[in-house]
Amino acid sequence: MAASLRSEAAGLRPGDRLPSSRELVRRYGVSPVTVSRALATLSAEGRVIVRPGSGAFVAPASSSAAVAGDTVDLSWQTVALGDRWVDDSAVAGLLTPPPEGVIPLTGGYLHPGLRPDRALAGAAARALRRPGAWAPPPLTGLAELRRWFAAEVGGGITRSDVLIVSGGQAALTHAFRALSAPGAPMLVENPTYPGALAAARAAGLRAVAVPVDHDGVRPDLLAEAFAVTGARVFYCQPTLHNPTGAVLPAARREQVLAVARAAGAFVVEDDYARYLTTAPVPPSLITMDTHGTVVHVNSLSKVTAPSMRVAALIARGPAARRLRASQLVESFFVARPLQETVLEFVGSPAWRRHQAAVTAELTVRRDALAAALARHLPAARVPFVPPGGLHLWLRLPGDVDETTLMETAQRAGVLVSPGAIYHSAEPPSPHIRVTHIATTHVSELSEGVRRLGAALDEQITSRPT
Repeated sequence: MAASLRSEAAGLRPGDRLPSSRELVRRYGVSPVTVSRALATLSAEGRVIVRPGSGAFVAPASSSAAVAGDTVDLSWQTVALGDRWVDDSAVAGLLTPPPEGVIPLTGGYLHPGLRPDRALAGAAARALRRPGAWAPPPLTGLAELRRWFAAEVGGGITRSDVLIVSGGQAALTHAFRALSAPGAPMLVENPTYPGALAAARAAGLRAVAVPVDHDGVRPDLLAEAFAVTGARVFYCQPTLHNPTGAVLPAARREQVLAVARAAGAFVVEDDYARYLTTAPVPPSLITMDTHGTVVHVNSLSKVTAPSMRVAALIARGPAARRLRASQLVESFFVARPLQETVLEFVGSPAWRRHQAAVTAELTVRRDALAAALARHLPAARVPFVPPGGLHLWLRLPGDVDETTLMETAQRAGVLVSPGAIYHSAEPPSPHIRVTHIATTHVSELSEGVRRLGAALDEQITSRPT
């Protein structure tokens, strides 16, 4: 397939677009993974440029010329690396800034105008004046910072249960690698956070989907999945689940813990949205856990800034010891100046003021986005409006093609996240996730949804009757 696409690209001009992934799947009768690998091969050769959400394009002549010249042939690496391929396309698409003039209804971090940059800068300046700011920190993290995270979680958690790691994504990577062996199954909610799926696959794990409804994961199907697969890890987001926004009720949380205990399995609880709502939510799973079942992740980047790569990974017993060992051999420790900065910030009045401002803005934006969707995108359905968070989950009409809609929407000047990247199994129906926090102003939300609605109308009206 790569050889065929290489020949096809040679007959096109630089900047010309290759067929879409969906079209290539149909043309060659292969899976999307095979298509991605073939394009990755051509991208590594410098023959094509892959832009997540946009497609693959013929590279400029200068990039292709280097391949045809006297440079070293690196194609042997494809064989040496084997088939353990790390797919970063979904995560890269969520982190890539939008092109000029394109309204972002995707992404997972606050717009720069909402970040506490001045307060963080002041906290960093104070942190660097602390004695020993550049000295090595304790390997598990500064004691004061671990104590703060323990107090935030509550439920009898102590600082000795807390390990400081480099952000929520690193916490998931550590947890998955420490708790499961390569080739093992790991249960995940379906749909779920694409970064967790990518981390699991990079660790060599098989992500097994467990369906969710409007209240979150279904405990009956979770028990069945444990029995069928023999999995020993379940990854979940009980509060403001990404992407649906569901909040797992307290009764279900008890059931999930009981199911995991019966299976002799761990629950990795990703509490990424702890600071993204003022609505009352049930206690976190780890505060309800009396058997060491839960490994808890609490991160700060969503509510502060993307570069605030500090998170707490909380566990007890042998699992905690293994996590500490994993952190040590992989990265030693989190940079002390960053830990000191977090301590300065969360210990100042600016932290609570910022929390209050962000949650108030989230409510305004969520309501504005929901209203815009009802006005400009009536063909899509919002199954659930969450009590906080950063996004809404939209179900599209059954005959809508997600990939085509994404491409049409980007040409119309708006970016959204395709539902397919949130699924570890076949999606039951087409969905998209729309984010309300990445635009500069609330007014942009309505214009972005209007453009999205026009793109959907274009696809619907262009279908053969």
